[in-house]
Amino acid sequence: MKGTFKMFVGLTLVVGSLLAGCGGSPTSTAPAAAPAGEASSGAPASTKPQVFRANLTSEPSTADPGLAKDTTSGAIVRATFDGLTRLDKDAKPMNSVASDVKISDDKRVYTFTIRDSKWSNGDPVTAHDFEFAWKRVLDPKLGAEYAYQLYYIKNAEKVHTGKAQADELGVKALDDKTLEVTLENPTPFFLELTAFYTYYPVDKKVVEANPNWANEAATHVSNGPFKMTGWEHKSKIVLEKNENYWDKDAVKLDRIEFAMIEDDNTALSMFENGELDWAGQPLGGLPTDAIPSLKEAGKLVVHPKATMYWYKINTTKGVLQNVKIRKALAYAVDRQSIVDNITQVGQVPTMGMLPQSMIIKPEGYFRDNDVETAKKLLAEGMQELGLSQLPTITMSYNPTDRHKKIAEAMQDQWKRNLGIDVKLAIKEFKVHLQDLHELNYEIGRLGWNADFNDPINYLEMFRDAKTGNNDTGWENARYKELLQQSAMESDPEKRKQLFAEAEQIFMDAMPVIPLFTDVDVWVQSDKVKGVQVDGLGFIDLKWAEMVE
Repeated sequence: MKGTFKMFVGLTLVVGSLLAGCGGSPTSTAPAAAPAGEASSGAPASTKPQVFRANLTSEPSTADPGLAKDTTSGAIVRATFDGLTRLDKDAKPMNSVASDVKISDDKRVYTFTIRDSKWSNGDPVTAHDFEFAWKRVLDPKLGAEYAYQLYYIKNAEKVHTGKAQADELGVKALDDKTLEVTLENPTPFFLELTAFYTYYPVDKKVVEANPNWANEAATHVSNGPFKMTGWEHKSKIVLEKNENYWDKDAVKLDRIEFAMIEDDNTALSMFENGELDWAGQPLGGLPTDAIPSLKEAGKLVVHPKATMYWYKINTTKGVLQNVKIRKALAYAVDRQSIVDNITQVGQVPTMGMLPQSMIIKPEGYFRDNDVETAKKLLAEGMQELGLSQLPTITMSYNPTDRHKKIAEAMQDQWKRNLGIDVKLAIKEFKVHLQDLHELNYEIGRLGWNADFNDPINYLEMFRDAKTGNNDTGWENARYKELLQQSAMESDPEKRKQLFAEAEQIFMDAMPVIPLFTDVDVWVQSDKVKGVQVDGLGFIDLKWAEMVE
């Protein structure tokens, strides 16, 4: 890696198309190839324990796959659990806990064969565990913010909203080894969904015996490549190779040690001192001031991904209920300046809700840094509200160097261009997420990694105000109707048109301030091989190894 600035490319989704292989059986499982640009080590096995050390930046909000909702929790859950399918380095699904899948001619019924596998406590993993896990996610009492991700299953939305009983859900364990799933409509990307953590199984016996099973390492039970053996809250998480994992021979690492260091400069110093093997995304952050020198030295890895960086707006109270005020704030941001001077590694200013890999309107829905229009909208909005001056607005974010500098830049731009006073509030990530969900904020930072490469993954987040990851209080009846129509539309061009109309409605309402399509950027030890980071920004350590 020395002397080379690595740029990973190749997000190839065309809007309306779907990833190859999703309409039929996934490919059979095998150890994935190393990420592009890395050669296989070819080194003989070492007797020295293989330990991978990285920084998570913050405490995961959960280690329960049914409740996971953010990249930090996702990294832990993806390492410790396994789904029916698992994504390869190109974000394409392959068989995992399911050894086989048969799909009906009408593409609505999937029959999965569950391979022989065990939980980390020795219990067998069965089809009943999957049925239990999915029904658990849809139980409103759990409070799973990602429950809507299961709405592709027959009656899932009705079960989640109390309009149907759990036994009416289109999921049935026919026996220990056979899981039958019936969908509402043909869903070509369903095998990508079964690789997502909301679809992971949980050990029914463990969950029913202890509701807090996922809160501590001593009671955490999983079925993935690694098991949790240590969790010093807000300090450190230790994972070790799971000897009960069905594909344990593919797992080379003996242990993973995750630190939780909020200061990016400290994390980078630890990496440079040999105390960490990885620093930066998708696990943590890098100090923005260090980006140019790391880039010049050829130490920086940059990986495009289907991710939007934006600020959500609480549309339910105060001056931000006014759409013209929201638009004024969005229009007055100079995104190009932010990506040129702060992020610095190829982020693309984006004036819509979709990332570049699935964008419908490339030119966007407004001009970047359109201060003149922003001033006009602000004046009109204040007149409608009967105000001569806006009250101070609070903008919140979780602590990383990059988030801080972007927030400060926006604060300065709004003061300079619009005369608006903005107060910045820094919150611990777990608290920040909870405040967003409870609408206990005014403007709040959040990125969104696509769970699968299709526009519906972004659009469905704002289906209605109660959708788990909406966090804005905004909803629109016509918008929801368009999404429902798109679920039944098999023609790619017509589906794209429905999405275009929905995005127009969304951007006319401006419940978020889009900034840019993001990238992952990190530094890694030359000893690290086989870490899989795909075009969705998912990191998978199953095939990682440390080569001396």
